[in-house]
Amino acid sequence: MPNSNAKFHCNHRGGQEAGRRELVSRSLQSAQHCLEDQDFGTAYAHYLLVLNLAPELKASVKEAFQFILFKWAEELDSLARIQDLFNCYEQALELYPNDEVICNSMGEHLFRMGFRDEAAGYFHKAVKLNPDFADAKENFYRVANWLVERWHFIMLNDTKRNLTYLNAIENAVRSGCKSVLDIGTGTGILSMFAKKAGASSVYACELSKTMYELARDVVAANNMEREIKLLHLKSLDIEIPKHIPERVSLVVTETVDAGLFGEGIVESLIHAWEHLLLQPM
Repeated sequence: MPNSNAKFHCNHRGGQEAGRRELVSRSLQSAQHCLEDQDFGTAYAHYLLVLNLAPELKASVKEAFQFILFKWAEELDSLARIQDLFNCYEQALELYPNDEVICNSMGEHLFRMGFRDEAAGYFHKAVKLNPDFADAKENFYRVANWLVERWHFIMLNDTKRNLTYLNAIENAVRSGCKSVLDIGTGTGILSMFAKKAGASSVYACELSKTMYELARDVVAANNMEREIKLLHLKSLDIEIPKHIPERVSLVVTETVDAGLFGEGIVESLIHAWEHLLLQPM
């Protein structure tokens, strides 16, 4: 009797496997017919089914899946079905999370829709996945020109300004300020000043996704990625101990510019400092 049960289960599994292969084969055929009829939406749905049923086929069908995805995305874009477009790319990236071509294409759609910061994130990921991907590199540099204001380059090359900040941070750290928060870190230069000055804990927050990714690269290039904790957050959203484990003894920032009058930066900074700074003894 046990042998009969084992044989039944074996036959049952064999039948399920045969059924799966048959469904995968028919779905691929249907996808091909839809492609010939330029019914990209249905072809995309068939490929989703195939990839969920037979993940072992991911490599062999990737090129065809990408082609159908991009065609269907163009159609959705023309119909202003933006949420459906994003849903398709999210599904595609769940299946191919490290595909630089899909990341780059998603970034292009976001950029055309005006979501430049989000687009930069996808372009940056595509370049990280494949540093030789020329289209992604060009796209990333193009969107970076939109997002990184020209004053930032001037500021970074202002030797007098940088030395003033360095001296001020060194003096503060020497006087006992050992935990530092850099608000609006940009490239991370003030955070690195604090770490080099001897601060034991350095935290930095940056709201712009592009600048946050840039700061990560700069900090890593200076071998400080384990010594400076970077947060992609507004300073007012930082919670203790959720994001940082302690109140800090020093806040450094250079967020005061023309936006001061339009965005209430001073009031925001006062609230942030009250929340994050150590209380005076």
